[in-house]
Amino acid sequence: MTHTQIDAAPPVLGSNPSLASFIAGLRGEVLLRGDAGYEQARRIWNGMIDRHPSLIVRCTGTADVIACVNFAREEGLPLAIRSGGHNVAGTAICEDGLVVDLSAMKGIAIDPARQMVHAGPGLLWGEFDGATQAFGLATTGGIVTHTGIAGLTLGGGIGWLMRRHGLTCDNLAAATVVTADGRCLHTDSSENPDLFWGLRGGGGNFGIVTEFEYHVHPVGPRVLAGVILHPAEQARNVLRFYRDYIAAAPEELTTIVNLRKAPPAPFLPSHLHGRAVIIISVCYAGPLEHGERILAPLRHFGDPLIDLIQPTAYTAHQGMFDASVPHGLNYYWKSDYFGPLSDATIDTLIAHAWQAPSPSSYTILFHLGGAIRRVDGADSAFEDRNAEHALNINAVWADRQASEQHISWARHFWEAINPLSTGRVYMNFLGEEGQDRVRAAYGPDKYSRLTALKAKYDPTNLFRLNQNIPPALSLA
Repeated sequence: MTHTQIDAAPPVLGSNPSLASFIAGLRGEVLLRGDAGYEQARRIWNGMIDRHPSLIVRCTGTADVIACVNFAREEGLPLAIRSGGHNVAGTAICEDGLVVDLSAMKGIAIDPARQMVHAGPGLLWGEFDGATQAFGLATTGGIVTHTGIAGLTLGGGIGWLMRRHGLTCDNLAAATVVTADGRCLHTDSSENPDLFWGLRGGGGNFGIVTEFEYHVHPVGPRVLAGVILHPAEQARNVLRFYRDYIAAAPEELTTIVNLRKAPPAPFLPSHLHGRAVIIISVCYAGPLEHGERILAPLRHFGDPLIDLIQPTAYTAHQGMFDASVPHGLNYYWKSDYFGPLSDATIDTLIAHAWQAPSPSSYTILFHLGGAIRRVDGADSAFEDRNAEHALNINAVWADRQASEQHISWARHFWEAINPLSTGRVYMNFLGEEGQDRVRAAYGPDKYSRLTALKAKYDPTNLFRLNQNIPPALSLA
């Protein structure tokens, strides 16, 4: 461990004598302002976020996490939790507080016979998939390989396998959790089941997970996957066809629609780069020969600019979107759930999507249903399982001086399309949007249950740097 000099502590900690004792008891590295590595450690995926924590603790295990929780609680420090650091709201980092950095906790143990995996919270999905695919196994993960497993799981977990195997949180079998009072609890469907319910969709509100246990499934190593591009001028016909096509899609097929200007991706010919297109991305996670038949109508519709669907390694397909969302750019999202695509929704998408001032911005539409809907909605905190689509309007740009115009595009787009939504929103897609939007992620009944659960496990709201669910007793 690297022991940082206490006199390097920022004013918020001052000459606090308990700081020396705290640091001495840790196994992991501690970074204070001015230390080598501090600047890099405080940077997260969203370049808009520029916060300066008082100290960052790179935990090596549960004991370090317990020590951090106790120290932050006793000293009244804001507490942020970082695993992958991919959350768009930037809640993985805080100003003048303590960051519990879990990124070094990357242990993974795979039991192929039981199809179970024990995984540390610092793992990224690319690392998780690389390990499980060695055994021909996978569970639903994010669509970007540098997303952390922890945040995605706790918020729900949309990914390429969701229609066949459910959300990531549906595949969570158990978890080890450090609660606000410094206890370490095991939780599953029979032990602390109320906490287990809240972890599956309630985000980081109830504790810090130091180990996840997942169900995994036979997947790959090859899936029938890739993209079809159509010109934006054909978007209305393409989206109407797509609406009818997915109505009968089997659970093995997950599709994602992306409205944007074609990125300079190496798998796209250069003459398409920058062209306004509608991209239909697919992943058929069943027998390849069955997939060929299922995808034939989609591939034969219209006159696509290019069809790149082919048998592909699952791990390669998982990384397809990585280059479009690199670390350090500025990201601003607006999101909602939708039912089946109405003509009004299609027209609103077309009217706004390609007006983005940045060629890196995009509008993405996830087709839900399938196995997601087979889980009883009351069984977990996640909401809403009846939605047909999750829409995410993603403003992406490089120059922070130009932020206003990019954010304005996303907001105006959302204001136009929100009245057509279900009124719910996927918690993992929320930025810093206020308490009403957090309520909208759960609805009144689940939100009330979650606030009661919060009062039980975190009555002082220590874990508040998130899409926060305040404890019931603090509500007016």
